Amino acid sequence: MKLSFPFVPILAGATLRDRLLACVGALIGVALTSFVSATALHGWAPLPLLVAPIGASAVLVFAIPASPLAQPWSVVGGNVVSALVGVTAAHFVPIPYLAVGVAVGGAILAMSLLRCLHPPGGAAALTAVIGGPAILGAGYAFPFVPVGINSLILILTGFAFHRVSVHSYPHRPIPIVGHELTASDLGVPHPLDIDLALADLGETFDISREDLDLLFRRVEFHAARRVAGPMPVRGPMN
Repeated sequence: MKLSFPFVPILAGATLRDRLLACVGALIGVALTSFVSATALHGWAPLPLLVAPIGASAVLVFAIPASPLAQPWSVVGGNVVSALVGVTAAHFVPIPYLAVGVAVGGAILAMSLLRCLHPPGGAAALTAVIGGPAILGAGYAFPFVPVGINSLILILTGFAFHRVSVHSYPHRPIPIVGHELTASDLGVPHPLDIDLALADLGETFDISREDLDLLFRRVEFHAARRVAGPMPVRGPMN
C-alpha cells in the first residue's frame, strides 16, 4: 500500500522550490499591489484600497501560474466582471439572502461565457453585495476601483516575477526538444481524442487540452526511447 505523507505537494510537477517561490511571489505581489493601490487610490477613501479576493488570486498566479484559471484575462476579467454582476445584484435584488446567491451564480455564468473563469471572482461578487455602505455607495465604480486596479497590478507583478522564476506566464505550452527519436508514428492521441476522453470522464481538470496533448507526446517519446534502448554514444572519430 502506498503511503501518503504530509506536506507533499498535491499538484502534479510541484517541487519544494516552486512552493517557496510561490510564497515569495505572493508576498511581493500582494505587498506591491497594496502599496501601489494605496498610493494611487488615497483620494478614494472610504473605499478599501485592497480587496480580499486579491489574496486568492495571488495563490493562483504565483502557486499555479500554468492554470487556465490564473491567466491574465481570467484574473482581471474574472474579478471585474464578477464585481459588476455583484453590484447589479445588490441594486436590483432587494432580499439580501437571495442577492448573494444571484451575485455568485451570475458571476459564474458571466465568467464562463466570457472565458475568464476565476474562482476569486465569486468572492469579488459577494464583496459587492455584503461589503458595507462604502462599497454599496460606490456602485459601478467599485469593480474598477479598486477591484480592477488591484487585479491589474497583481498581474503585472506576476508577469515580472515569473520572468525571474523561469515559469511561463502568461502560460504557453513549451515543447521540449528531445533526441532524433520521435513518437510521431506510435499512436500519439489526437487532440480530438483528448476532447472525447474528457467528455467521457465528465470532469473539469485544472489543465489545458494543449498541456495534456504535450504531456501525452512526451510520454510516447520516452516510451519509444525505452523500447529502442540506450542511444549509441558517438565517439570522437564518428
